[in-house]
Amino acid sequence: MRTSKKSVNQNLKKQIHQLLYQVVADIKTPDEVKTFLEDFLSKEELEVVTRRLAVAYFVNKGKSYGEIKNLLTVSSTTIASIAPQIEKRPGYQLALKKIQAEEWAQGWANKIGGLLKRK
Repeated sequence: MRTSKKSVNQNLKKQIHQLLYQVVADIKTPDEVKTFLEDFLSKEELEVVTRRLAVAYFVNKGKSYGEIKNLLTVSSTTIASIAPQIEKRPGYQLALKKIQAEEWAQGWANKIGGLLKRK
């Protein structure tokens, strides 16, 4: 979808943004998120967002640019443009904290599951 060069009334634009934020906040499950994103984003837009998150994740994990390029088939320029955003932008920090929390929880679930199997 192309956006018009004509600007939308700023008050209306703010209300529409708030509506989007509320819809996203109300989505409860990964399946609902998948349905929402796949319907509202083109395949290319979803791919861009997904790769951007993956680059941030791997940079945060200490992977080299070469490793990231090979894993995600992205350019060094793309990595270099995303890497500094990780520390500067709260959205990147929020996403990475959510991922870290999930990895931590999964790690403990695996440990506990292993202990329960031994008994």
